[in-house]
Amino acid sequence: MDLKQLFNDDDAVSPVIGVILMVAITVILAAVIASFVLGLGDQTNTTPTASFSFDYDSDASSVKITHGGGDPIQADELYIRGTGGSGGTTDIDQTWADKSSLGTSSDVTAGNSVTYVSSDIGSNGDWDLSVVYVSNEGDSSASLSSDSGPNA
Repeated sequence: MDLKQLFNDDDAVSPVIGVILMVAITVILAAVIASFVLGLGDQTNTTPTASFSFDYDSDASSVKITHGGGDPIQADELYIRGTGGSGGTTDIDQTWADKSSLGTSSDVTAGNSVTYVSSDIGSNGDWDLSVVYVSNEGDSSASLSSDSGPNA
């Protein structure tokens, strides 16, 4: 056996490496094209993250909802939904802008609040309210926070 010929004979290596590289390139191209066709590359999370606190004043029969921190949210995209009144018989579905002095295009930021009084929620403490984000495009919504009265 000639040792020099063994080191110099590389006829079988070049075609195998070529085939492996062509298969790898084909797989990568197929993955890139599939991600564009299926729209996997442009998905974004449009739901904001924010915290809200509910402060119930039993003497005044009122609930103050305060944006505690997180993303600013446009006032007409933030809804207060739930029930109130005696026995929870009154439906509540209003935007933040409906209950505050903020305009519809203004942002609700940390420290902004709205207050629901006894004419909104009743005087028995049996309310159930949620802060819900609904985008103006209608393509996303999320319940950000919720709370119930002491008698709900």
